[in-house]
Amino acid sequence: MSILYSLTPPPCLLSPSEVTLALLDSANDKDPVVREQVRKSILTLGKLQPNKVLSMCQDYLVKHPKVRHHHYYCHLLYAKIKSIISLASDEMTRSKDVVPDWQQAASNILVAVGNKYINDIMEEILSKFQPGILPHFFVVQTLSSLSESNVYGMVPFLNAILGTMLPMLGMAKQDNMKWVFSSVLYLIIIKDTFSSEIYAAYDILYCSWLQSRESKLRLTVAEAVGSMSHLMAHDKLEEQLPKLIPTILSLYKKNTEHYVISKSLCQVLDASVNMGSRVLETQIDSLLTTLNQQVRQSDSPLMAQYNAMLRELASNTFPDRLVMFVLQKLENSNERIRMGSLSVLRHLINSSTSIMESKKLLILASIRQPLADHSNKVKKRVVQVISAMAHHGYLELEGGDLLVKFIIQHCALPDTYYRPGQRPSDPEEVTNEALRSMCDNTLHLFTTTVGRLTDVLWPMLLYYLTPGQYSNATAPLCKSLTLLGTKKRASQEPNFNIDFNEHVNLPSPHILMVRLLVNGSFPFRSRGHGAPSLSLLNVISPNIHPNAETLWEKEIPALLSYLEGKGPQLNDPRFLAKSLVAIADDKWSCQLAVEATRYLSTYNQSLEEKSFLYRCIGVTLQHCSNKEVVQKQLQEMLISARHNDAIERAGVAMGIGLCASSHLDATLAKLDDFGKSDAFKKASGIFSLLKNDSDVEKMKSTLILCYGYVALRAPEDQILSRIDSDILRSISKHFNTKVRMVLIVLTHLNIFLLLKDFIKAEPTDAMRTPVRHLVMTTCANLMYPFNAQRCASGLHIGTEPRDVSLSGACQYQALYKDTFNALQELLRNILARDLSPNGLQSVFKHIEEWLSSGQGHERERAMNTTAHILEFYFNNLHVKNMVTFHNLGSLLGRLAPRCTDPNPLVRRAAIDCIYTLLYIQLRYEGFSLDYKDDSVERLITLRESMDNPDHSVLYKTCSELIISKRLPQQQLNTLIFMLIEGLVDSQSNCSRASSVLLNTLLKNRGAGLQDLVGSHTHWLSHSLQVKVSVAQSILILATQHLQTVINTLISYPLPFDSWSCEMWIALGADSKLASQIMEMLMEKLNIMVPYVDKKESMMRGAIIFYAILLCQMTCALKEMMLNGQSQEAVVSLFPQLFSSLLVRLGSSVGVTLPKDINSSGTHRKSPTKLSAAVEALRILLARAQLDHVVKPLDQEGAWDKMKDPQQHITGVTLLARAMAKHAGPRLPAIVECLCPCLNNIYECQRVTITAFFSELLNHHVVTELMMMDVLMNNMMERISDPCCTVRMLAVRGLGNIAVGSPEKVNKYAKELLAAMSSGMEEKDDPGKRITLEAMSGLSKVLLYLDKKNVQLLVENDEIRCASIMLLGNLSKFGSGEPVFKDQIHNVLVSLLLHLSDPNLQVVKACKYAMRVCAPVVGSELITTMFQNHLHEDKSLHYGEFINDLTKYINCSLFCSQIQDFPGMLNFYHITVIQFFKSSWAEVRAGAAMFIGR
Repeated sequence: MSILYSLTPPPCLLSPSEVTLALLDSANDKDPVVREQVRKSILTLGKLQPNKVLSMCQDYLVKHPKVRHHHYYCHLLYAKIKSIISLASDEMTRSKDVVPDWQQAASNILVAVGNKYINDIMEEILSKFQPGILPHFFVVQTLSSLSESNVYGMVPFLNAILGTMLPMLGMAKQDNMKWVFSSVLYLIIIKDTFSSEIYAAYDILYCSWLQSRESKLRLTVAEAVGSMSHLMAHDKLEEQLPKLIPTILSLYKKNTEHYVISKSLCQVLDASVNMGSRVLETQIDSLLTTLNQQVRQSDSPLMAQYNAMLRELASNTFPDRLVMFVLQKLENSNERIRMGSLSVLRHLINSSTSIMESKKLLILASIRQPLADHSNKVKKRVVQVISAMAHHGYLELEGGDLLVKFIIQHCALPDTYYRPGQRPSDPEEVTNEALRSMCDNTLHLFTTTVGRLTDVLWPMLLYYLTPGQYSNATAPLCKSLTLLGTKKRASQEPNFNIDFNEHVNLPSPHILMVRLLVNGSFPFRSRGHGAPSLSLLNVISPNIHPNAETLWEKEIPALLSYLEGKGPQLNDPRFLAKSLVAIADDKWSCQLAVEATRYLSTYNQSLEEKSFLYRCIGVTLQHCSNKEVVQKQLQEMLISARHNDAIERAGVAMGIGLCASSHLDATLAKLDDFGKSDAFKKASGIFSLLKNDSDVEKMKSTLILCYGYVALRAPEDQILSRIDSDILRSISKHFNTKVRMVLIVLTHLNIFLLLKDFIKAEPTDAMRTPVRHLVMTTCANLMYPFNAQRCASGLHIGTEPRDVSLSGACQYQALYKDTFNALQELLRNILARDLSPNGLQSVFKHIEEWLSSGQGHERERAMNTTAHILEFYFNNLHVKNMVTFHNLGSLLGRLAPRCTDPNPLVRRAAIDCIYTLLYIQLRYEGFSLDYKDDSVERLITLRESMDNPDHSVLYKTCSELIISKRLPQQQLNTLIFMLIEGLVDSQSNCSRASSVLLNTLLKNRGAGLQDLVGSHTHWLSHSLQVKVSVAQSILILATQHLQTVINTLISYPLPFDSWSCEMWIALGADSKLASQIMEMLMEKLNIMVPYVDKKESMMRGAIIFYAILLCQMTCALKEMMLNGQSQEAVVSLFPQLFSSLLVRLGSSVGVTLPKDINSSGTHRKSPTKLSAAVEALRILLARAQLDHVVKPLDQEGAWDKMKDPQQHITGVTLLARAMAKHAGPRLPAIVECLCPCLNNIYECQRVTITAFFSELLNHHVVTELMMMDVLMNNMMERISDPCCTVRMLAVRGLGNIAVGSPEKVNKYAKELLAAMSSGMEEKDDPGKRITLEAMSGLSKVLLYLDKKNVQLLVENDEIRCASIMLLGNLSKFGSGEPVFKDQIHNVLVSLLLHLSDPNLQVVKACKYAMRVCAPVVGSELITTMFQNHLHEDKSLHYGEFINDLTKYINCSLFCSQIQDFPGMLNFYHITVIQFFKSSWAEVRAGAAMFIGR
């Protein structure tokens, strides 16, 4: 056991000098507890041998001068008091001059000693404080400090001190002596004994010293004079007051430090009031004036003193004069005077409740003047005063409502306006925002903490909800009212139900409802008044109408949820409509409409709110059955509306339209009456000056708009019959000529509707009648805008009927020709009216659908028609300014693929169209009409060979023309979309042409398509007929916009369909591109959250996203690696891919995709995240040509084990084993990639990686490839992992070192033993798996451990604890054995000192071992003591225990019992001294204590 503790040194005798020297060396220990124990031990030795110890301390200080200031007091303080006092006193007074540093240090020693040895100190001090001799400065200073630090100890000496001091005050000539005498007098004056002498001292201080120019001396003297005032005889104080008070007041001007002056003045006033001074009344005016100035200039730290003085004056002496003085000052318009007076008034209200009770009405009357002050600083003080008054019952009195109104007015303050660049010049400025916030808080304070105000504020605050000037205060008002109403409603107080007839000043329930509803409809205005308004409406529902209570309790919380972003939107009066249905009170609804109409003018400055109120009135009138009320309110709305404002006009019209849904006749009658009123007549003569023609036009606009909304809202079965008879007839009277043209157009549109019906009735299989021809001709003649789509239906005509004769065939051809001539004429006429790109597009959009028809003759007719209109457009184009031919891309995209159409006539026409289009583009670019472009002219040559075309030449020519600068970059997007749509063309040649053009275009000009790559990819995904071409297009896009393409492809749902899989496989064809994609996917895999626990998330969508996205990326990697051409990329990125997939494998254990993964309709089995990762990992190994790794894994069923959560660790272990045996050179890079993942927060990932590393350590390859240090460090870090499985695997891995690399065991002996010890002591190990692994690992390690490394066991707390417990257990077998007894003595000191060990378990082990080993020592006293005090579950007072134990050790009885060990006591001393160097501060402190005992 000696290995575990200090070895026994050779016995030798230690003298007290050596022990003391050892303690002095330890006195500079960094731990304060150790220093304190050293001090106590030196004190103990000093009491036994004071001269010797003191001499050694002095010698030590001489030899170590740097320690002097730190330990001087520690060594000398208690050893020899007399010597110390004499030494410090001499040092303090040796020099007559003042040497602050050294003399102050000596004075501090005397003061410190005086706290315990006051008699000895005073004997020394008084010997140097003799009558008639001016003492040393620091003698008096020491007396002052002693009076402050040891108050009770100084009491017996005060008579002697004052008896000596008072006569010598006149001898002090220097300011420092005057100052120190004043300090002492302030602390030690006694009234009973020295009242007569105090006056003499006061005379010196007041007449002489107080007039000093030194400010510090004046303040100290003033402080002393203030204290003296309580000790002076009453007649003397009364005599001095007329001089003393003005003198103290004058000090305010001479000194910047006012605290001491105020304190002194407070003491003088207190003494004067206590003795009932009459002279004080003559000084009251000057006192109040000065104090008022100080109050308004002072900060909060001095306010306590001023308040104390005011309390003295107001308490019993001069309350009336003080109050009148303050109230008179309130009348002064000076800002600072008012602020000071208001502060004083607030203090008086708070501190003098009984005295101020009779003056409440006077104060309420006087406070009105400051209420009108314009200064925000004054207003802030007023708010503070009002807050104080509220707590003392002022607001319940008459006039208190004005104070509440003041608070609410300032809750409605607007924001402070600053001009641009302007900043407040006054740093103390109170902004409107600050004052408003203060008033908000005050109102809330009234509501929540001042209970007596509940009945005052309820229902008075309701009054302030409806006036417009308080709109900015609505939010705090509603919050306060909600709190009050909720409280009263919950407690069923009778006055919760408001009698609006009794409270005539309150707004009616109808107006309250209107105001709060409008607020709720614009919730974020006026400081967010929406939610508070709706909450209040819910609370006061019984006061609005009892029938609304149930509905509002259900609906209003939903509206509040919307305001928080969780519920339906309140964007129309639907809530009001539901409320009126629930109320079901016609009379109440009529009254609501009447009062809401009257309330309209309140919103004249808020037009959107007013417009909403009009709609509310309309909804209310819907539910009114009283026709008279309806007509009257409609009249009021039309007359009172401000027709010049468009928003208000719209609001009026919408309200009247809503009313018409229930009262159509009444509404139309009222609109007709309004149209006939004098308001629409033009005035003549002098009255024309009063009426503007524009006003009449605005009213006409309102009227027409009203008719429009009436037609929109009225019931369909009623409105149709009234349009001609009432609406059109009425509004036609107010239309001018231009408006009448609208009616003509409407008539023509009716004709077009009839013509369209004629075309619909014609058969589509053949042309048998001239109806189409006549319809086209008629439309061309009318030449008004119409829908040309039905006219273009002439293209959809069957071929010539087979059963007609030759003459019939000729007739059919003529009819066909005439019909198409009419169609082309019509299209030309339409195009001529808008000869612009927009006009061309409006015509072409009705033709383009026929270009891809499955019928050859329809495509031919459509293409010929297109060529015809393009030629017409080109021939009639006059470009005055350079504009953009913005639809060139869409037209080319439709026409270019038709160049390969199976029908040669279509191909020719398509070439003509492209030819014309490109020349139109040249015209828009500024070229002349006769300009010829060589590249465009090549199309003429191609046109001649369209019967037997060379498609490669055709593709190349069209591609060059499109890719050239003829097509602007901004039109490429449109062209690409058209070509993508062409991929699904019904004609395979055209589809192939679209693909060639698209790929060429993407390759050469795709770099500028960043913004639309995602949509291009999406559209390509729908083109399944040409998968090879689409795959090539995707590959081209990926080379230019990789990130966007990947994001788009990865977003497709799982399981990937065949198209998605082929696209990913295609991306693996380019090795360089595949490497980039794999790196991007791995980066996302490594940083994204692998899964989200459903219990931690309220949104299932987020869980699906994270789970699916990771699986999508894993599946994408798997599909890419299926492409054999990806091998180069896979090999180069193998370590990163392997580590990423292994981590994904770990994070997928037990996690599956959501059940609705197949919602897209596919029925293929959905792979779990785990199976996707396992399959990808297997494909990776195969693609990297590691078949010798895959083969044993297949044979052992490792892949299935990896998928099984119960066997996952086994599967990963098999994977690591195969990699270590057959792919060793690849492991260093894999380990480097996996190491950072061990710090991930997800246990499943750490488990997988730790299992992999653990098995690698079982093989010598880690040493060969120099990976041991890395793996070892990682395993050691995992020992403290919060997951017990990770800890178990880490212990297993460390144990495997002994198998895989036994030569490394001794190198890592310390770490391995610590880990195994920790594992065996593991508490959080339900299945004891960690303990089992630790025992197994330790057995492996011990096979190769050197003897010298066994000692490492003792450096571990757990091992030390176990070893000490083992010692105790061995005592059962070692009793009576001399060797064991020697060993117990060797370790006894160590056990005693470790009773203060910082580790609690070690302490408990020491208690146990000493208790069971005590009989072996052979002392009954020690055995009894150990048995009584050393219990594991009881606390131990270490100092008392050591003290008692040392007594037993030193007693003769014990010595006789250890006579076989004559050097044992000295051996204990030697052993203790060795522990002075212990690494534990607690043990060092215990050693110092033990040796001192």
